[in-house]
Amino acid sequence: MSVLAHVFEAAGLATVALGSIHSQIQRTAPPRGLYCDFPLGRPLGRPGDAVFQHRVLAHALDLLERAEGPTVEVFPDAIADDAGAVLACALPARHDAALAPAVDEARGLRPAFDRAVARYGDRAGTGRAIAPDAVPDAVASFVAVGKGTPWKQAGIPGVPARVAQDIRGYYETAALALADHTPAAWEATRWFVQRTEAGAAIARARDAMAAAGEKQAIWFYLLPADS
Repeated sequence: MSVLAHVFEAAGLATVALGSIHSQIQRTAPPRGLYCDFPLGRPLGRPGDAVFQHRVLAHALDLLERAEGPTVEVFPDAIADDAGAVLACALPARHDAALAPAVDEARGLRPAFDRAVARYGDRAGTGRAIAPDAVPDAVASFVAVGKGTPWKQAGIPGVPARVAQDIRGYYETAALALADHTPAAWEATRWFVQRTEAGAAIARARDAMAAAGEKQAIWFYLLPADS
């Protein structure tokens, strides 16, 4: 990002870079930078807090008045993330006992996913590799891998890591409609990994792929590295 900022500046476009890792933004030295001690993935701070977010943006835009650089300022407020928090979120009851639990779960979450999209728009969720309608079948493919089917024969509809990320996005979007508060950073991710059938199915698939000797790049990124 900082390299691109220098390119844009050389072309006559003023830039401001926001960073959430202090050492990184100092090392890359953008022409103008604002370090915000916020959880990764939340560059403007608290979700739904427009006043706070406007303060961050106003501070960043004020840096455009600086003609010389590089300069990096620190936003005065920090936001701490509870590293162990797991979202308390009710999952749908089993509907079709003939389906694998993870597939039945994915189907059961579709109404919640649709409610969240209606409220927040389609900025989150699936779309990088698969559409929402394809999530249950994608989950089924990971269930098959976890039971021993080679991943290339299981019907995973794309690059495994990208498909797994879309499944997680589908679940985390649905969680926005099921939870009684806006989740803290990574809270919904921990819920997906630790509490859902789909998260468990992808974890089993990851382990099976590793045990089968598949290249690390194929299975390592199916879930966050600390999962």
